[in-house]
Amino acid sequence: MNRTIKQWTLSKRPEAVPTEDCFALVEHDLPELKDNQVRIKTHFFSVDPGMRSRLNGDSYAAALPLGNVIESAGIGEIVESTSSRYAVGDMVMGGLGWTQGLVQGDRGLQKLDPALFDDEVRMTAAIGILGVPGLTAWFGLQDLGRPESGETIVISSAAGPVGATTGQLAKSMGLNVVGIAGGEEKCRYVTQLGFDKVIDYKAETDLVQAIKKACPDGVDIYFDNVGGDMLDAAIVNMRIRGRIVVSGQISEYNRPTPVGIRHTTQFITHRLSMAGLVVYDYANRFTDAQAAMAKLIRAGSLVYSEDISQGIEGAPQAFIGLFNGNNHGRRLIQIS
Repeated sequence: MNRTIKQWTLSKRPEAVPTEDCFALVEHDLPELKDNQVRIKTHFFSVDPGMRSRLNGDSYAAALPLGNVIESAGIGEIVESTSSRYAVGDMVMGGLGWTQGLVQGDRGLQKLDPALFDDEVRMTAAIGILGVPGLTAWFGLQDLGRPESGETIVISSAAGPVGATTGQLAKSMGLNVVGIAGGEEKCRYVTQLGFDKVIDYKAETDLVQAIKKACPDGVDIYFDNVGGDMLDAAIVNMRIRGRIVVSGQISEYNRPTPVGIRHTTQFITHRLSMAGLVVYDYANRFTDAQAAMAKLIRAGSLVYSEDISQGIEGAPQAFIGLFNGNNHGRRLIQIS
């Protein structure tokens, strides 16, 4: 691995949907290691829609400063070490960012045991279904959704990594699962995952009525990855004491003035509850959740898909494409 690497930095703040000139691909010379540091060669990193809010301002974490490397989860290999924690050849997961490599201290990394991964649970799952997206589904559904067998759950962005995982977990708990996705291909994929019904929002002119038709007895849990008009359409279909889990707001991230919620009266008349989550709040429970999901994957009751692009150069296009809905599964960049 060369000490001169390429990395993507934030060159300007986007005004709406990010454009390629918001990012700059720059060369960076990695420094010599100090005590208790490692040099990491990146193999994969993720592109995440939730990062969009931090390109403009404070969100679940502080705004990303101009000139900084775009942050993301990554998997890499230790190629040099002055740490007693990590040896050359160790594979690790952490917040590596959009970069070919980096030097950092030996904290904030998780060593990946190759014995835990195979053809069914690939190592990339560590930053996908066993990482932030899958853990968001796990804790959002169980801790905030509080599901009971026989209830009805509606999930927006159901073909995405969070939505697809949530739906499969809900089915394993005995729920009636309805997904919302865009286009025939994504709806077909959601159906293959075992969802009971799928709503193609691109083919519907009245989403309120589409949800009502799919859920004639109402919605007990709405797992929201989209926000905006879709969230409003779900709210008016909620049952008494329904729960709304706010995981993401992809329709709102690029709006200068967010739509927000209009149907607030339903919260009074139907005693609704609504809560958001930042998955890192559950960090002390990650290991148990990951083990449980890996078991479900190997049992064949939880499947996942990945959308992997080759080469660091395409990272901005891959990120921008998330807001056009052209990804299918967890979107990752493989460093060639």
